[in-house]
Amino acid sequence: MLAAIGVSSLQEVFERQIPEGVRLGRSLELPDGLGEQDVYEHLRELAARNTSVEDELSFLGAGMYDHYVPALIDMLTERSEFLTPYTPYQPEISQGGLQVMFEYQTAISELTALPVSNASVYEGPSAVAAAAYLAKLHNGRRRLVVSAGLHPHSIQTLRTNAHGYGMEVVEVPLTTGSAGGAQGVTDPDAWAQAIDEDTSAAIFAQPNFYGAVEDAAALSAAAKAGGEPVVICQVDPITLGILAPPGECGVDVAVGEGQSLGNRLDFGGPSFGLFAAREEYLRRIPGRIAGETVDVDGRRGFVLTLQTREQHIRREKATSNICTAQALNALAGVVYLSWLGRRGIVELGELLLARTHYARERLTALEGVEALHEQPVIRELAVRVDADVAAVRRRCIEQGVNPGVDLHALSARPEDEGGLLVAITERRSRADIDRLAEVLGAAVAAERGTAERGAQAPEPGADAPERGADAPERGAAVAI
Repeated sequence: MLAAIGVSSLQEVFERQIPEGVRLGRSLELPDGLGEQDVYEHLRELAARNTSVEDELSFLGAGMYDHYVPALIDMLTERSEFLTPYTPYQPEISQGGLQVMFEYQTAISELTALPVSNASVYEGPSAVAAAAYLAKLHNGRRRLVVSAGLHPHSIQTLRTNAHGYGMEVVEVPLTTGSAGGAQGVTDPDAWAQAIDEDTSAAIFAQPNFYGAVEDAAALSAAAKAGGEPVVICQVDPITLGILAPPGECGVDVAVGEGQSLGNRLDFGGPSFGLFAAREEYLRRIPGRIAGETVDVDGRRGFVLTLQTREQHIRREKATSNICTAQALNALAGVVYLSWLGRRGIVELGELLLARTHYARERLTALEGVEALHEQPVIRELAVRVDADVAAVRRRCIEQGVNPGVDLHALSARPEDEGGLLVAITERRSRADIDRLAEVLGAAVAAERGTAERGAQAPEPGADAPERGADAPERGAAVAI
């Protein structure tokens, strides 16, 4: 095999394919000659060094959230027929899996108010990139206009994919927030000016990365007036119980991260990406679409209706590779939505809205903490602390509270310096929020005090008299 592909060793295969910057460059730090039991104990000790959201009071978010996952989901997703399926090419032996996909698509369509959904894509950021490629296929244009309120990971993924598409990404700034910097909602004037006849897609998030609720209908209308691009909205599905669905706001394609729908925080994944669209984009949608039909005897059945961009259909011309058991995560999503029900998702949204408002009031009442913007928030809020955010986070974590995400560390934007993004889920009670306020307030005060003492301390040797003619020689006796 090595000779057939023209290499001399397996190592050479790795060296040709894996960039040097991401190679380990050394052997694993594992003692030689250990038995299986000893290796297990060693790895278990290493794993015990990790801290999970079960071990601390966590307000981390920014795309991945600590929601409660009901036992029902594990019971169903661990059934062997769901856990170990192959791609359902043969509908006659895949009716259960196909029905799961169909029911999932129906739920996402109802949630987004868009008629077509696939089942599904890999995660949120790649869903944004896939939607941008859909726009390119639809209108052949070369510019992608994106709001700075989109998640930084989604923008990075979009830029990476756009480079391969030969497309340009134009970023539209946000309005100025109450604490200074561009931390509000998408600037409507800049948004309208950026979109022209060469714009393939206009992309924004609802709510945006900073927790602010955007005027989705106004952004969609302005985009359509500027050149009729494909309007893409990255949504948070949990908030759709109380926010207007994208399909009712003029959005053409809705995408999003599905982790909050019954998927756990398992070391960053796996999760799944939502993807729903208007019917005119049906044949441009990536992944698979399951459909309902009847067999020759008139009985209800399910089939793979559409998979036009998949690798098993178009081979090397494929632009999508969603296959095998990716729908397992989507199964968790539809079970979760079914468990909540139509009323439950509204009640959950209302609960998050109330608790996020309470958290904002409690935190911004602290000295040295202010809101990053004054826009309505749900589930997530951004504040600015008058201290070193990394040091404040360390102090909080020492007290068993993870206060949230360092905005600047995630976005690398200068205007995010001092920003903290705090996520609220139904697992965070009012008492938990009070605890966060207590710990965060103490941490900010301590860091501000440290900074003030550092500023007041004299430079080494600053107060020492200059050595002159009257100065005693080193070692000479001096009266005190």
